[in-house]
Amino acid sequence: MLIIDDEPLARRVIRTFLQADPAISVMDEAGNGTEAVIKILQHRPDLIFLDIQMPELDGFEVLKEIWPHHQPFVVFTTAYDQYALRAFEVNAIDYLLKPFNELRFHQALGRVQERLTQQTQPRIEALVNQLMAEQASQPRGNYLRRILVKETGRMYLVKTEDIIYLDADGNYITLHTLSRSGIPERHTIYESLTSLETKLDPADFVRINRSYIVNLNYIGTVETYFNGEYIVHMKTGQQLKWTRNYRENLKAFFAKAG
Repeated sequence: MLIIDDEPLARRVIRTFLQADPAISVMDEAGNGTEAVIKILQHRPDLIFLDIQMPELDGFEVLKEIWPHHQPFVVFTTAYDQYALRAFEVNAIDYLLKPFNELRFHQALGRVQERLTQQTQPRIEALVNQLMAEQASQPRGNYLRRILVKETGRMYLVKTEDIIYLDADGNYITLHTLSRSGIPERHTIYESLTSLETKLDPADFVRINRSYIVNLNYIGTVETYFNGEYIVHMKTGQQLKWTRNYRENLKAFFAKAG
């Protein structure tokens, strides 16, 4: 199982309470939503204790990210009763309202173990679907904010706002980003550029030719070339060609620049 909470003390309390039940082993811990997604997909635990209020991604956003790939049993932990009730009402396994005592913890754990034995997954999927529907109803809410990258036996999330541009070679896409120290980095994913284009916010990302999508926030200047084409000078030094077949997309650049 996995313990996910941004408070070290809260994680320590759960570990302490679990010492009385040797049948449950703790694989790992996570202190924020992004880390939680990565570790859940790495370890694929049967059970997670999931805090709702966390930095980067909250508990519900974590579920939206992992649910298409892995569906563990979940116990929500929260200091906010309205969130706990929301989770409970959609038939989550249980919730623990902070601060909880050892008796309340083992009541929740007992229900979890019973469900694990019977393999009766509660209707957490209904919560995930509801959250996805709410997200889709918001104009900018259903665009990717992070992209999951799997490389050399590890997984991590790349924020779309950190992507300078993307280039495609068949169904392999290279994400060009900058590290925190300003060093260019590359990450490869397997997906078609046309498919990924529909998931990126068009206010920030625009396709400039068959193989490239650029982040408008990283464009320095656009220079006329010839035959209706342009040279894009990125703020990070790269020069890319904007072909005439995608000239209509210049409107997005002018809107951003204006």
